[in-house]
Amino acid sequence: MTGKARLDRRTKNLTKRLQPGDIAIIDHADLDRVAADSLIRCQVAAVVNAAPSISGRYPNIGPELLVGAGIPLIDDVGEDVFGQVREGQLVRLDGEALCLDDRVIAKGTVQTAESVAADMAAAKDGLSLQLKAFVTNTFEYINRDSELLVEGIRLPSLRTRLAGRHALVVARGYRCHEDLKTLRAYIREFRPVMIGVDGGANALIEAGYWPHLIVGDMDSVSDKALKSGAEIIVHAYRNGHAPGLPRVQDLAIESVTLPADGTSEDVAVLLADEAGAGLIVTVGMRFGLAEFLDKGRSGMASAVLTRIRVGDKIVDAKGVSRLYQSRISGWSLTLLVVAALLPVIALGWTPVGRLALGYFGTFLRPVWDWLTGLF
Repeated sequence: MTGKARLDRRTKNLTKRLQPGDIAIIDHADLDRVAADSLIRCQVAAVVNAAPSISGRYPNIGPELLVGAGIPLIDDVGEDVFGQVREGQLVRLDGEALCLDDRVIAKGTVQTAESVAADMAAAKDGLSLQLKAFVTNTFEYINRDSELLVEGIRLPSLRTRLAGRHALVVARGYRCHEDLKTLRAYIREFRPVMIGVDGGANALIEAGYWPHLIVGDMDSVSDKALKSGAEIIVHAYRNGHAPGLPRVQDLAIESVTLPADGTSEDVAVLLADEAGAGLIVTVGMRFGLAEFLDKGRSGMASAVLTRIRVGDKIVDAKGVSRLYQSRISGWSLTLLVVAALLPVIALGWTPVGRLALGYFGTFLRPVWDWLTGLF
């Protein structure tokens, strides 16, 4: 297999440059399902990982998704590959070897469905230890940050009105694109305020919507989204330091900073709540243990406190596309249309039908003449 090499140590940065048929070279231990889903959507020819895609720390589902999609995964080739290949060079995969010209520059392990299943089974054995550490860390942070539950966040001045309206908070999580498609009817009817959390703003634009607000540290949102006219709210640490602010300033975009503990996803939900949103619908948000470990979070204190504070105002759209699917197939709809047209065609062959069609044609002739006169 031959293709152009695209490489980056941060997978979410790499997916912005990938083209169909490229060979993606990453350095992503415990490849998570959001990253794997992004690589699949980019239609890469293969993935070469400098790190182990499954370290055994917990059963991460990313490698299973890649292999299931038929994308070759060469695992644990070592960090030296980044010094051997340049962006855009033509490289070749030959079994477990990555070749440049006629020279082997890296070797790894070819992951298969069987090897991934074995690694996942071994990783499940260590999950109980991860769970204990995760719960302990969560309670430590809850004890430290419990004022979040009482005080909430300090609401910045906003142009967008949220009071009494629905808010749709979209994060760059697994199946966020599918869930957005499922919510089309809801969005069309209720016209919620669109809030993109970093890369979630990109997902909104890809789905055909424009965000009203963008919240986050601005590390994965595109320039197109930042320049879309949305209000920009840069998530800052409690001491006021905002790592994403220089990027926004370089683009000469007006913004406000919002100092708060917790993840940007939770800050966006709290922002909508403080601004008086009547209902908060979330897409792509993380809830389970595996999802937080995928994100590299050692605890979920802010998520717990946020959901306690917001209460029954929050509704998660995760899995809606899997929970309900229409039982009416396209073939069934075609048969229904044909069955409905058959009596109309049969009526057209009768004297009464021909008379009716003549009257109908007389009625439409002025309309036809008007339309043809326009051209």
